[in-house]
Amino acid sequence: MTMGPIPRYKAALAVLFLAVPAVAGAEKVAGAVLPDEAVKVGENRYRIPKSYEDTLKFFRAVYGPRYPRRPIADTPAVKAVHIENPDARPGQWEGLNVYELKNETRVFVLVKAK
Repeated sequence: MTMGPIPRYKAALAVLFLAVPAVAGAEKVAGAVLPDEAVKVGENRYRIPKSYEDTLKFFRAVYGPRYPRRPIADTPAVKAVHIENPDARPGQWEGLNVYELKNETRVFVLVKAK
């Protein structure tokens, strides 16, 4: 049994509407998408209750290879990665520092000066 064009269209729409809320409902800071669970702990600073590795997976899914990454720390006490926004405009995020310190994952949003 094959599906006609109308049922296929409806199935594609259903998949789209199920996938969009995950990113659409996410926290945004200066245009940067953060995980839903992000908790503000200071100006442009957020605690993420997920593991460091899971947080990096989230950002890899949201910000693909077009967004350069570089390690900024890798010691037993601190692990950190910087994600750069190649399209940063004044007032928008120009980078994200994702780091783990004392078994807590945090994100600092760097905002480009206006």
